[in-house]
Amino acid sequence: MAVCARLCGVGPSRGCRRRGAQREQRREGPADSEPDTDAEEERIEGARLGQGQAPDPAARAPLSLLELPPELLVQIFGSLPGTDLPSLARVCSAFRRILRTDTIWRRRCREEYGVCENLRKLEITGVSCRDVYAKRINPRVKSGRFMKILPDYEHMEYRDVYTCLLHRYRLILGLWQPDIGPYGGLLNVVVDGLFIIGWMYLPPHDPHVDDPMRFKPLFRIHLMERKSATVECMYGHKGPHNGHIQIVKKDEFSTKCNQTDHHRMSGGRQEEFRTWLREEWGRTLEDIFHEHMQELILMKFIYTSQYDNCLTYRRIYLPPSSADDLLKPGLFKGTYGSHGLEIVMLSFHGKKAKGTKITGDPNIPAGQQTVEIDLAHPIQLPDIENLRNFNELSRIVLEVQEQVRREQQQQEEEEGQGEGEGRSRQGDSQQAEQPVQRDDAGAEGTEAAGAAAAQESAPTSQPFVLPVGVISRNEDYPRTCRMCFYGTGLIAGHGFTSPERTPGIFILFDDDRFGFIWLELKSFSLYSRIKVSFQNAAAPSREAFDEMLRNIQSMTT
Repeated sequence: MAVCARLCGVGPSRGCRRRGAQREQRREGPADSEPDTDAEEERIEGARLGQGQAPDPAARAPLSLLELPPELLVQIFGSLPGTDLPSLARVCSAFRRILRTDTIWRRRCREEYGVCENLRKLEITGVSCRDVYAKRINPRVKSGRFMKILPDYEHMEYRDVYTCLLHRYRLILGLWQPDIGPYGGLLNVVVDGLFIIGWMYLPPHDPHVDDPMRFKPLFRIHLMERKSATVECMYGHKGPHNGHIQIVKKDEFSTKCNQTDHHRMSGGRQEEFRTWLREEWGRTLEDIFHEHMQELILMKFIYTSQYDNCLTYRRIYLPPSSADDLLKPGLFKGTYGSHGLEIVMLSFHGKKAKGTKITGDPNIPAGQQTVEIDLAHPIQLPDIENLRNFNELSRIVLEVQEQVRREQQQQEEEEGQGEGEGRSRQGDSQQAEQPVQRDDAGAEGTEAAGAAAAQESAPTSQPFVLPVGVISRNEDYPRTCRMCFYGTGLIAGHGFTSPERTPGIFILFDDDRFGFIWLELKSFSLYSRIKVSFQNAAAPSREAFDEMLRNIQSMTT
């Protein structure tokens, strides 16, 4: 304990006082005094003598951090959060000099933001980023060579990378939804090499729902010069150009392109549309024979291209999970008829599961709750022959719908009776509410027990086939399923007019795929999990996630 106290300089110790007394005795001459019997010091000095080292009377342990070797202070300071280092630099000039050591800041960049690059080698190896977008070259030829647009890493320091890039733009890291009318989107802002890049994630081409996601960069931020971060717009096909990012508030920021002429193509709007169509749909307009689908595609191009990458983004979180969830919540890509593939977030809320649109269309815009699953009402499918009959499946679902309607009506009547008794007898209201609360808890317990019993009694897999007459964009759906539940789907006219929830059936195929049959539309949607590890996307709390869902829904409502 005494040695530790002297090493850290936190205060005096018994060993320190005794050594001071010994020095006084040597100066004043021999005198009777109590010998130094500190067992810890005797052990250390004995070890030195055992190694052949003579005791040094003048040797002593450091009394404060200032007396520690500089290399040890570098290790200590490097383990502190980067946000604490500026305060530490104001303590004294010695600390300020040590904090200029780039090793400290390189460790903070690596541990806090995942930067693994070596600044001194980038001039030779190039920037180690995920895609060629992050290593774009200048398309203009100079002296027969392509000139790379790379920062001057030779004279750059990790302290500048941390303070002027990573810490300054830390609030925009994570998942975001752009405000593009009904279409929405999914933006992932990450630290990629020595860049901060905003990747727009796009569903695979319709109807290949099991294919991996596509992505393209919308902007990037890096240090072209020391202590000066540069924002570049990556939209268009002429390479990076000048852009701007404004952090509006904690969970909202906006981007602006300062050179929108870089988005234009020499062939005019027709060439831009053909290029966009190949990227968005993987085909030409002549390959799309459905006239209504052609109109929807052309409408989306006209609407989205007018923004020119000048957008406002609002933060979204991944849904929290628990051990009781039917499957792991998260992001899924699903088929939506002529609208193509869209991104849906599946989350669990007690006895309900909700599918919220992250990308949308003119009928059901992004942010709206496209499907809702009632986990308290499982559905037992008929045998495979009767399942082919749409009328038989419709009869089963409508019976469950009627049962749900009666239960909701009974619950509303009980709540109304409880409120009436509370108004008539205010003094006895608490006693009157107790049996109602017990009945509700018992009903919830019975429903939960029924759902759990259904899950236990249901076979691990059962044959599944779509009824005759149900339309599916993807015929390559699973032919076995685990279980089914009653649910409702949101449908509306163009422009989100006359929205209503209609009955349907939720089909769980496996841990990564589920489906939904819309009875009124006679349509089937297949959903497949997005298998991407998103960073900085976890919700700080359940309340924060629920508030986020309400916010994105209110924007389109």
